[in-house]
Amino acid sequence: MPTSVLFVCLGNICRSPMAEAVFTATVRELGLESEFSKIDSAGTAGYHVGDAPDSRSVATCKAHGVAVNHRGQKVKVDDFNNFDYILCMDESNLSNLKAIQPKGSKTVIRLFGEFDTDSSKGKIIEDPYYGGNEGFEINFQQVTRCSRGFLASLGFFNKE
Repeated sequence: MPTSVLFVCLGNICRSPMAEAVFTATVRELGLESEFSKIDSAGTAGYHVGDAPDSRSVATCKAHGVAVNHRGQKVKVDDFNNFDYILCMDESNLSNLKAIQPKGSKTVIRLFGEFDTDSSKGKIIEDPYYGGNEGFEINFQQVTRCSRGFLASLGFFNKE
């Protein structure tokens, strides 16, 4: 059965669309497209519904050859039935998601940072919105490592 994954941050314009884009690119690079039925991202808040991702997220991804194609959206109750995994960026997102998860939902909710192959970096992917470009580069490196770590946890290859 193909796997479905939703990446979540607060507003769905910085971290989660970057994670979606990087994970999608990693899946494509490894020829695993048939293993995933859906890869998407959303926010726990509806501040940026319909908005394009932050230009700094897009620029950072583009600098690494990763395309970003997303419009902001808010997490919906149906997402807990439509995705196998909901991977979020920080403890606040995790708490918010668990609070709205319907009883009986099979969706696995985890911090995406739990899959970071560099354990010295911690489990939180910090919000770069109010900082400079360097925060977006840090996020890019984190979500790249986390993408590989998550794929390894699913058994696609060994962690490096």
